[in-house]
Amino acid sequence: MIELYSRATPNGRKIAIALEEMGLPYRVHAVDFANLQQKSPEFLTLNPNGRIPVIIDTAPSGGGARVTVFESGAILLYLAEKSGKLQPTDPTGRIEMLKWLFFGASQITHTAMQVHWLVRLRDKGEAAPHLEDYRTELRRLYGVLDGVLTERQWLAGSDYSIADIASWTWIERHQMHGIVLESFPALTDWFARVAARPATQKGYDIPPRQN
Repeated sequence: MIELYSRATPNGRKIAIALEEMGLPYRVHAVDFANLQQKSPEFLTLNPNGRIPVIIDTAPSGGGARVTVFESGAILLYLAEKSGKLQPTDPTGRIEMLKWLFFGASQITHTAMQVHWLVRLRDKGEAAPHLEDYRTELRRLYGVLDGVLTERQWLAGSDYSIADIASWTWIERHQMHGIVLESFPALTDWFARVAARPATQKGYDIPPRQN
């Protein structure tokens, strides 16, 4: 059983979507941000960085003690290896998957997160330093994805993988971030393909949030 500590945020949604795609049994523990549960001593024993998502695998492959994993990219890779799904099996395809997984988990996630919080500050009437600089960089990263998707259906090649999930949940916030997705035709088509998947639609709101 996978114990998922999460919230329906872009990073949290990555894991719920992947779990739905893989068909792995899991139980959700909604983390209460309003009361800073992610900063509690109990939660910090799971992730010293005080962030979601976190998983605990109570029945790891090969047996042994339970395994705790944090960082969304690491969790995606762990689950792909556990399930044998959403990753290419040939060496070349695996390298492609890893390249774009880490691109999504680092470049896209980091830059989009900066835009996300700066937009929130701006909307509250507070200073949002360097918002346009980060947004310009995020548009550039969209262009990188658009370029590779001009040549292939999915980021790792012909098959959908965790690399697609790693970027999709942050690109889903394009309207809030002030980026016109339609300026990137191949990326727009890819975005729609991921959005249409039943696992994406179900995992998007796990755990349900009210705000």
